[in-house]
Amino acid sequence: MGTGAGTAARTRARRMTVAAVAAVATLGLVPGCTLTDTEGADGKTSGGGRVLAVKIDNVGPARPQTGLDSADVVYAEQVEAGLSRLMAVYAGQPPPVVGPVRSARETDLELLRQFDDPALAFSGAQSKLLPLISAAPLRPLPPGKAPGDAYFRGGTKPAPHNLFVRPKNLDADLKKGGLESTGFVFGPRPKGGTPERERTVRFPAARFTFTWSAAQERWLVAMDGTRSRTANGKPLAASTVVVQYVKVRESRFHDRSGNNTPFTETVGSGKARVLRDGRAYAARWERPSPGDGTEFTTADGGERLPFAKGQVWVVYAKA
Repeated sequence: MGTGAGTAARTRARRMTVAAVAAVATLGLVPGCTLTDTEGADGKTSGGGRVLAVKIDNVGPARPQTGLDSADVVYAEQVEAGLSRLMAVYAGQPPPVVGPVRSARETDLELLRQFDDPALAFSGAQSKLLPLISAAPLRPLPPGKAPGDAYFRGGTKPAPHNLFVRPKNLDADLKKGGLESTGFVFGPRPKGGTPERERTVRFPAARFTFTWSAAQERWLVAMDGTRSRTANGKPLAASTVVVQYVKVRESRFHDRSGNNTPFTETVGSGKARVLRDGRAYAARWERPSPGDGTEFTTADGGERLPFAKGQVWVVYAKA
């Protein structure tokens, strides 16, 4: 099949997926559970919703985080000095409190273009980035633009790792649904794959390890060598883990110490590794433009690769 025919086929498939999503829109969305079953049997969604994305601190003093276990999708990206930061996306009912909240990056603006009018909660950004955030197709809700009772500092963590947000107080006009545009599909475990018990993804100064738990039917999350838990002691666990290999390059931005802020390119195509049900699948990802979702297909035949229903972690690894 030629390139043009292949693109047309993917477009038709995408339209069919949207139609299938609409057909089950009356079923609602359970917090922390993602959207659509490729068979249409028991996937859950409500069409046309706005998601809330929250930038989450992920250095040692910021852990354990609050509300991360309720996210529908967790993105892990590289920031200055090779460290990591998280973006938690809530497409259903968000938890009462999320945090610690930290600052936005240029990478977030391109990443969030695949969502329909998302709200972004973040602690701020460097001055040169603020005009780009204002011009982006999203609703920015830092402390200065949110109601006065939405953000608060508390707990035992030192500043700046003690800023939290109450999502219900953001006045973000959140609606159920909102993940339809991502390109993700959910369904039964596909054929193939290879048994996998553990996988580690390394950044220059951070690492993520995902260990399969047959008892919990989830991938237990560890960060920087320590098993990850929420503030109330609940283990962090994902139903699906995506290791997405991308180009990570220098940007025009730097932090206060002069470290360059890396930019993660989430538009384009490349290789991926999808972990679900104790197995690993070689995959390819494709996102033709910022307004498109990211489609994951099998590396051998180009078929859409369904995720297991539940929380998805996407870790952007350097190609």
